Formats: sequence, structure tokens, C-alpha cells
Amino acid sequence: MAAYGQRQPIRVMGVDPGLTRCGLGAVEGVLGKPPTLVAVGVIRTEADQDIAKRLLAIEAEIERWLDEYKPDTVAVERVFSQNNVRTVMGTAQAGAVAIVSAARRGLPVTLHTPSEVKAAVTGNGRADKNQVTTMVTRLLQLDERPSPADAADALALAICHLWRDSAILRRASLARVADMNWRREAQ
Repeated sequence: MAAYGQRQPIRVMGVDPGLTRCGLGAVEGVLGKPPTLVAVGVIRTEADQDIAKRLLAIEAEIERWLDEYKPDTVAVERVFSQNNVRTVMGTAQAGAVAIVSAARRGLPVTLHTPSEVKAAVTGNGRADKNQVTTMVTRLLQLDERPSPADAADALALAICHLWRDSAILRRASLARVADMNWRREAQ
């Protein structure tokens, strides 16, 4: 991962997990500049297909993305409680596949809640899918809106992580500088 002062691009792969549609998005950026689109897509599996085959198909495509786009880090949407336990289980299983695939390569993985992502991209943690897609389109300066919403959500995850990660790196760098200055003055 690039240090704050180096201003080297960081590539983030976002995963919006799901069994029927699993959104994938990759962006690249540096602190203080708009992110750029690397790739966007959706993995689709059939609801009537065996769960093991569905998870294998998701894993194969995530592995292909990791090989092709070579992210520095992976951001996965944190599963949150829903009324439909079956949907939650499928989402958690698809998310776990993404986490394991990234971990197998030694890539850092961070989980972000939907409200964190919405707040980072739109400024409103309760934004709807249309607002998220609109902001992702604007932020990445795309000619067309990413579709379906799972693709836009994966890009939003990647953008959220890129901005949060960059901000964390920046704060850590500023804290180190302040500490060095304090130590110099104390001598």
C-alpha cells in the first residue's frame, strides 16, 4: 500500500455480495484526486442451481478478477440483518468467498456497512440506490450509469474504501509528523 506522501495510486476491488447477482467493481486513485474506473461487472447465478455450484461460479469469477485487475486491497459489503434469513445466508456465503479469495493472495480485506458506503459516496447514510448510482456515475465521470444496482454498489464500496483508506493513511502520516515535531521541540 502506498504511503501518504508517495501519492502512488491504490487499486481497490469492491464486492457487493449476493448469490443471484454479485457486483464487482475496481477503482484506482490517490488522495485528493477523483478515483478512476478500472472495471465493473456482475456475477450471475441461477436461483434453481445447486448452492455449491453457485458458490464455485462466484469464486471462479472473483479469482479471475483478482488475477486480471490485481487490486491492492478488497472491500466487501458487511452483511446486515434482514428479515429474510435465506437472503442473509446467501449474501454472507458469497461475501465469505470473496474474503477467502483475497486472503489466499495475502490481500487486505475490509468490510463496510451499507450506511458507511452510502455516507461516503453521497454524504447521506440513508441514501437510496438511485442516489448511490448517480453519485458513482458522477464521481467516476462515467458516460452511462453502472447497471444493475449491484455493479454500482460494488463501485461505491471501492470508492468508500479508497477514500477511507486514504484518509486513514493521511491522518497516520500527519500524526507521525506532529510526533516528530513534538520530539524535536522537547529535546
